[in-house]
Amino acid sequence: MSRTVIDLDDEALEAAAKELGTTTKRDTINTALREVTARYRRLRALEDARKLAADGALDMDLLLDKSRYRP
Repeated sequence: MSRTVIDLDDEALEAAAKELGTTTKRDTINTALREVTARYRRLRALEDARKLAADGALDMDLLLDKSRYRP
């Protein structure tokens, strides 16, 4: 892990800590970075799925058919 010295917006950091349930600056920043990364990965995956569905390569009816569901 690297060490970096930066200026932070204390109000934004405090608000993020409350939303994330973190108690330290380090945990708040690391959690926020992980969550942002995960969010954008999910958004890209959703965009890719929409493109596949629009092109007919992804059959949404088949995916939503609960009779084919296996627990």
